[in-house]
Amino acid sequence: MSEAGGGRGSGSSVPQRAPWSLVAATAALCLVSATSVWTAGAAPMSREEKQKLGNQVLEMFDHAYGNYMEHAYPADELMPLTCRGRVRGQEPSRGDVDDALGKFSLTLIDSLDTLVVLNKTKEFEDAVRKVLRDVNLDNDVVVSVFETNIRVLGGLLGGHSLAIMLKEKGEYMQWYNDELLQMAKQLGYKLLPAFNTTSGLPYPRINLKFGIRKPEARTGTETDTCTACAGTLILEFAALSRFTGATIFEEYARKALDFLWEKRQRSSNLVGVTINIHTGDWVRKDSGVGAGIDSYYEYLLKAYVLLGDDSFLERFNTHYDAIMRYISQPPLLLDVHIHKPMLNARTWMDALLAFFPGLQVLKGDIRPAIETHEMLYQVIKKHNFLPEAFTTDFRVHWAQHPLRPEFAESTYFLYKATGDPYYLEVGKTLIENLNKYARVPCGFAAMKDVRTGSHEDRMDSFFLAEMFKYLYLLFADKEDIIFDIEDYIFTTEAHLLPLWLSTTNQRVSKKNTTSEYTELDDSNFDWTCPNTQILFPNDPLYAQSIREPLKNVVDKSCPRGIIRVREESLRSGAKPPLRARDFMATNPEHLEILKKMGVSLIHLKDGRVQLVQHAIQAASSIDAEDGLRFMQEMIELSSQQQKEQQLPPRAVQIVSHPFFGRVVLTAGPAQFGPDLSKHKETRGFVASSKPYNGCSELTNPEAVMGKIALIQRGQCMFAEKARNIQNAGAIGGIVIDDNEGSSSDTAPLFQMAGDGKDTDDITIPMLFLFSKEGGIILDAIREYEEVEVLLSDKAKDRDPEMENEEQPSSENDSQSAEQIASRSQEIDLVDQESPEESSVNSHPEALSPVDTDSAASVSSSEQDSNPMENLETTSLDGECTDLDNQLQEQPETEEDSNPNVSWGKKAQPIDSILADWNEDIEAFEMMDKDEL
Repeated sequence: MSEAGGGRGSGSSVPQRAPWSLVAATAALCLVSATSVWTAGAAPMSREEKQKLGNQVLEMFDHAYGNYMEHAYPADELMPLTCRGRVRGQEPSRGDVDDALGKFSLTLIDSLDTLVVLNKTKEFEDAVRKVLRDVNLDNDVVVSVFETNIRVLGGLLGGHSLAIMLKEKGEYMQWYNDELLQMAKQLGYKLLPAFNTTSGLPYPRINLKFGIRKPEARTGTETDTCTACAGTLILEFAALSRFTGATIFEEYARKALDFLWEKRQRSSNLVGVTINIHTGDWVRKDSGVGAGIDSYYEYLLKAYVLLGDDSFLERFNTHYDAIMRYISQPPLLLDVHIHKPMLNARTWMDALLAFFPGLQVLKGDIRPAIETHEMLYQVIKKHNFLPEAFTTDFRVHWAQHPLRPEFAESTYFLYKATGDPYYLEVGKTLIENLNKYARVPCGFAAMKDVRTGSHEDRMDSFFLAEMFKYLYLLFADKEDIIFDIEDYIFTTEAHLLPLWLSTTNQRVSKKNTTSEYTELDDSNFDWTCPNTQILFPNDPLYAQSIREPLKNVVDKSCPRGIIRVREESLRSGAKPPLRARDFMATNPEHLEILKKMGVSLIHLKDGRVQLVQHAIQAASSIDAEDGLRFMQEMIELSSQQQKEQQLPPRAVQIVSHPFFGRVVLTAGPAQFGPDLSKHKETRGFVASSKPYNGCSELTNPEAVMGKIALIQRGQCMFAEKARNIQNAGAIGGIVIDDNEGSSSDTAPLFQMAGDGKDTDDITIPMLFLFSKEGGIILDAIREYEEVEVLLSDKAKDRDPEMENEEQPSSENDSQSAEQIASRSQEIDLVDQESPEESSVNSHPEALSPVDTDSAASVSSSEQDSNPMENLETTSLDGECTDLDNQLQEQPETEEDSNPNVSWGKKAQPIDSILADWNEDIEAFEMMDKDEL
C-alpha cells in the first residue's frame, strides 16, 4: 500500500517536478521523514545489526526469486512445495484467486522494481530483457481487471520508472528506450473495454485477447464488482496517461472514482463492499477498511499526493471522518452497515485491514495507527502470522495466511513516522517467523493453518513485490539505496511511481465535484505537513505510552473491555441489552427482553425453535436496532460455535534429513488414544505394517517395534487397527486413506471414530492422512529408508543446530527432497464463506457405527452443537476462555448420535434456535433506514 515523500526529478530525460508549494499533494509526506524521533521504550538498534537484518532480507529474496526463476519461470507463480510453476488451466482451479494469473510471467513483472530497491541492478536489467523477450499480453485468458492493473500494469510502470532513473545515472539500462512503457500502454488499451458500462465502473474481469461480451471472451455477464476493484485504478491509469500523453486512461479511472463518490451513503458517508456496475445499487451494504474496500480509500489519498487534485483529499477526509466515527473502535476496526452505521455488521476482522495504520501515518493520524498496529502485533505473536480473519476476542476465524505484506508495510511507515526502534524489533520478528515457519527448500510457502503450521503450495507474486521491499527499507539507511525513495509514491502493490508526474501532461479537467453535495468540516483537513512536536508533544515515550495498555490485549484481556458497546452509550448508563451469548430460551426475563426488541420466539411442530424479528413491534427504534444486532450476533455465534466444536487439524512433520521439519502434513485426529493437544508430541521413525491394512495380528512386529506404524484405511475399524499395531509395540500410528488421489485440500478432515466399545485400552496416538499427504511419507521412505516424523497438535520449530550439524546434502538428495515435496498438498482456502452466507442445520447429521472404518466428521454441517448452557464464551465479569480449550470437542453420547431424538426435549442448542431464519436476517439487513 502506502507512501514515501516528495522531492524532484533531475536530468534531461526526467521532467522537473514543480515547486513543493504547487503540489498540495504532499500534505502529510513530511511525516515519513521524521526518523529522528524515537521513544525510549526500546533500545536503539545498532547500525551493524540493521545491516545484518537487511542482508538477511536480501538472502531471503534471493531464495524466493531464485527458486521462481529456476523452477517456475515463465509461469505466473511458483508452487514452492512442488517446486514447479503454476500455469492457469494446468492446475486445479482455485476460483477467483486464479484470476490474477494471465500467462504473463506475473511474478517476474511484479518483482521488477523490487530488484532495484534491493540494489540488484544487474538482475533488474536481465529481468527487463526477459520480460521484453518472453512476455505475451495477448493471451486467451480471463483475468481480473483489478489484479492485472495493480500487479502487471503497475509492475510495468514501476519497472519503467526505475529504468529511466538508472539510464539517467549512466551505468545501467543505456539501451532502454521505453519498451516497458509501450507494453504498459498495450495492456492499458486491453483493459479499457472493461469500462464499457453505463456507470463507468469496470467489469470485474476481461479476456486479454477477446475483451468483453464476445462469445470467445467467456466473460462480460457479471453485474457486480467490489468497491476496491473499481476504485483502485487511478494511480496506474493516471501514471500511464502522464507518461504517454494519452489522457483516456486517466479519464476512465476518474469517472469510476466519481461514480463511487456519488453513490456513497449520504448520511454516513460510507461505501459498501460490492456494487452493481450497471445500476449503481449497493449489493453488499456492509462497510469497513478491509477486503473489498481497503485500497479505494488508499487511492483517494494517494491520488491527491500524485496528481495534486484537492477534490481527492476532500473525499478522503470525508470518508476518513466517517471511518473514525463509526468503524474505528480502538484498537479494533469493525465493519458496520452503511445505512445503520451504529450497528456492527460482523464480529471479526480480516487481515487486509493491516494496511490501515500505514495509511493513517500518511494522513498524519498517529495515535490510532499505533493502537491498531499493536493489537495486530499481539495477534501475530500468538499465532506467528496474522490469520486471514480473527474475531473480536482474537480467536482464529479463517486460519490461512498467504504471506500477506500489509502488516510489514504499516510497520515500515510507523517506523518512518516515529523513528521508534520498537518497530525494528517488530520487523525482526517478521523475518524470524518467515524463516522459521514459511521457508521451504523451493521458496516460501503460504500457511494453510496458522494453528498447526501446515503449508499451502502457494507463493503469491505480491510476496516478492511488497514484503521484501518493505522489510529491506525498514532496516536500510538512506545511503543503502541507490536512489531517493522519497521521490516516489507506492501503489497498493508497492510499485514506485515518480512524484514529478503531477506536473506532466496535465490535460484532464479537475472539476471539484466534492463540495457540490457535502458540507465539509474544515477542521478535518490538513494542508501542511504534520508537526512532530504536535504528534509527540515533548514526550519521547509517547508511542510507548499508547502501546502499553495493549500489550496483553490478546492473551489476558477480555475483549468486552476493549470493544465500545454503542448501545450502552445510547442508553446513558442503562442496563446493557441482551447479548446472544447470554441468551437462554427457558429464561422468562430473556423472553421479555426479546419481546421488547421486536423478536418473537416460535416453537415449531417438529420441536425446533424459530426467532423472527419485526422492527415495527419493537418498543423503540433503539430497541429495534438492538434486536437486529441480537439476531446477527446469533448468526455469528452459531458459526463460531460450529468452528469451536471442531477439533483443529493435527500435524505430521517430517523431521529427518534432508527435510528437517520443512514438510508439514495436515492430519485428522482420532476420538481415541491420547489427545496430542494435551499430551507431549510423539516422535519416531516410520515403518509399514504387515498386513498393510492392520486388520489382523502383525506379521512384522520387529519392524514396527518402537516406531510409528503406517497402515492403510479399510476392511476394519480404526480402533481395531490401533490395537493391532499397539500390540506389536508401535508408539503411534498413521492411517493412510485407501482412496487414491484424496487430499486435505479437496476433502474435509474428519476424526477417526471408535468401534462402539471402550477404547481406554488404546494408549498410542493415531492420526489420519489422505492419500496425497500419505504418499509424501511413502515416497520419502522409498528414497531415504529412515524417515523420522513428529506427531503433534501443530508444527514445531525446526532445530537449526541439527541442520547445521548435519553433513551438507548432496545435489541428488536436494533434488529428491524437492521431488518428494512435489507430492505435498495443494491447499484450498478453508472456511471462505462469511457467517452471513453460511447455512445452519437444525438437525445435525449423526454418524452411526459401520462395519468398516467409521468417521466422525469435523465439518460444521455434521457436528452436534453444545447445549445452550454451554454457549457462553466470555462472561460479563469472568475471564476470557482460552482458545485451545474452546476448540476441544466433547465425545458424542448415544443420545446425541440418535437423529430421532427430539431436540425440543433437551436444552435448546444454538443450531435449533437459528433454524430457518437466515433469510429473515438478510431481509432485515436490506431494510431502509426509515423502516427502523
